[in-house]
Amino acid sequence: MCAISCHAVDEKYTFALRKIALIGGMDDYVAVSSRELGETLEMSQQSASKRILELLDLNLIVRDLGARKQRIKLTPAGIEELKKEYNEYRRIFELTDHITIHGTVKDGMGEGGYYICQKGYMTQFEKKLGFQPYEGTLNVSVDKEDVGKLDVIRSTAGIAISGFTDDGRSFGGVIAYKAKIRNIDCAVVVPERSHYVDVIEIICQYHLRRTLSIGTGDRVDVRVNI
Repeated sequence: MCAISCHAVDEKYTFALRKIALIGGMDDYVAVSSRELGETLEMSQQSASKRILELLDLNLIVRDLGARKQRIKLTPAGIEELKKEYNEYRRIFELTDHITIHGTVKDGMGEGGYYICQKGYMTQFEKKLGFQPYEGTLNVSVDKEDVGKLDVIRSTAGIAISGFTDDGRSFGGVIAYKAKIRNIDCAVVVPERSHYVDVIEIICQYHLRRTLSIGTGDRVDVRVNI
């Protein structure tokens, strides 16, 4: 059988995943019989049993066969499929050409300046973003309710900043997304191999803390182009 990554997941499966998630199967195992699931999916008990086996075969759910009722739960792959659908609907109903991230300025580890000032990055930033960044990043802790928006941003192409080797040391590629804070041009930068968690790094030609008169703990809105 072809692995799930070989093709798009059929809509009948994402529909079933959504229904299972709605009865609690995303966060934990949920006890449900084939008959009950059939009622939820508006199909016969036999069809629901078959659908469960198909979801298991695709590694979209896991099952625990209890004494009285089976218990099922979405796998990380199943949750990822729902996220894809969620992001598509957000882009349809909520988004135009940008998305606004709300968060709080936080202290970084002081490493941003070292990486940003590397010539291999600086040259590309100036060429592809239209500015040479100040040697440092503004770190923003994203509000919990906005973390999902980061997946939407990540699903867009962004601007590729190629990795390079300098003096025997390798520097990885970066994806940049043009943005604005209070109408000041900047960019959100993400290492290609990393995944957003809840903190974003922002570069700008200006020292953003001084220019915007902001400090640790202050609120900021970052408007990101998509």
